[in-house]
Amino acid sequence: MESVNTTSISTKTEANIGLQAEKSTTIVKRLTRLLSDEQVLYTKLRNYHWNVQGMFFQSLHAFFEEQYTELFTVTDDIAERIRSLGHFSIGSLISFLDNARLRESNHLNGNAEEMLSNILNDHEAIIRTLRDDINVTQELGDEGTTDFLVGLMRTHEKMAWMVRSHLG
Repeated sequence: MESVNTTSISTKTEANIGLQAEKSTTIVKRLTRLLSDEQVLYTKLRNYHWNVQGMFFQSLHAFFEEQYTELFTVTDDIAERIRSLGHFSIGSLISFLDNARLRESNHLNGNAEEMLSNILNDHEAIIRTLRDDINVTQELGDEGTTDFLVGLMRTHEKMAWMVRSHLG
């Protein structure tokens, strides 16, 4: 795993929740990367929502909005999970881009199929990352974050299925 830009990760409020500081920091680094990936996907979906073209414009315009609306809640929940572990969450665009594994996309000249393929790839990448993060949080004894991540994985699995159905 690539290193996380830790300049924006700091513990300012001690959380006495039975999790050692080193373990908490390891988990927050993973959550920070996840939050960053979610923000990149959120922005990509907004971009595609605005710029999709073609015969299925109306349905995809609405579909992309449903997906980014779901991710709006997801990103808020991840940032709040970081806070509940006693750390401050990143919140600037530069921090998100510095920590993200996913990459931004341009408008793709409105090509709906390319947009859907990119979104599917991103959802599936996040799912694979979540599986790894779940294993790590289990090993570190953070059942709360493990449960939280399992829920996020189910959300992305459903979202990926919906995208895959559009492509099928």
